[in-house]
Amino acid sequence: MRFAVSPMWQVGTSFRLLRSGAADPVHHRWLEQVRPRLAAAGLDRGWLAELIPPSGYVPDFLNPAPPGPAPTPADELAAITATPPERLRRDLDHLRHHQGALGERLRALHADPHRVEHLAQEIQAYWELALAPYWARIRALLDADVRHRARQVAEHGAGHLLDDLHPLASWHDDVLRLVRRPHTLSRATAGSGLLLVPCAFKGPGLSTRVAPPDPPQLAYRARGTGTLWEPRPAAGTAALAAVLGRTRTLLLTELDAPATTTELAARTGASMAAVSQNLSALRDAGFVTAHRTGRTVLYARTKTADAVLAAHAAPS
Repeated sequence: MRFAVSPMWQVGTSFRLLRSGAADPVHHRWLEQVRPRLAAAGLDRGWLAELIPPSGYVPDFLNPAPPGPAPTPADELAAITATPPERLRRDLDHLRHHQGALGERLRALHADPHRVEHLAQEIQAYWELALAPYWARIRALLDADVRHRARQVAEHGAGHLLDDLHPLASWHDDVLRLVRRPHTLSRATAGSGLLLVPCAFKGPGLSTRVAPPDPPQLAYRARGTGTLWEPRPAAGTAALAAVLGRTRTLLLTELDAPATTTELAARTGASMAAVSQNLSALRDAGFVTAHRTGRTVLYARTKTADAVLAAHAAPS
């Protein structure tokens, strides 16, 4: 049994949430920011919209077995594009069985599996728009979940971890039972073991991926998801402003949520040129990252900047 922080599981679960139209109270801030950008880029009606239905089966090839504990988006996209044609067609046939029909793009993909390259390009665009600007915060949540679960194993054993993982999972008499899973998962089918995948955007249920010879995957909602989008402390930054300058400190506090140069200029009252110049300096210092989607560039605060702001906000 091992853990993996999988970018593609975050892609699939977050896209399903966006597409649902639900006013999710946990992810409200993120949805409010990302939904208009998704529509403007046309990503709400592309490949992912055909592959990820509002509920039910998602093709297994979209969640390749992570080779290590923290694969990069590029790692998983490479695995997707390397999917054997027969496996891709089998997954699409399974999706058609569940949905009744395939969309135009998926019919073309079924006929020519090499079109998976176009899908990979769209996934990359979605990542840059919806997840990359927020990844430092999301990754911190997922890593914290893994550390907590690993400590459970160390202190109480793997059985305790599995019994505590989710209400739909239980461990008793050396058997892992999953409620509402229609098929039995045998030890032989499990192959090299069970892969546990925490997700920031997962709904209340459990998701499984069983595609031998890959290890079975069990995806669940990460602990602490309810606090994911809470504003980070940014008060008491006068001392920081004396070092970085007032404008750069103000930009960092405004970047509690990713924003464009235009948005930051409107919120801070600084000129576009000043905002751009100061963002470049902050980026060079490792305090800000930039993520391009089409003609738009979103700037996001890094974990380093979060730590610096939190240190100055803490009472002395």
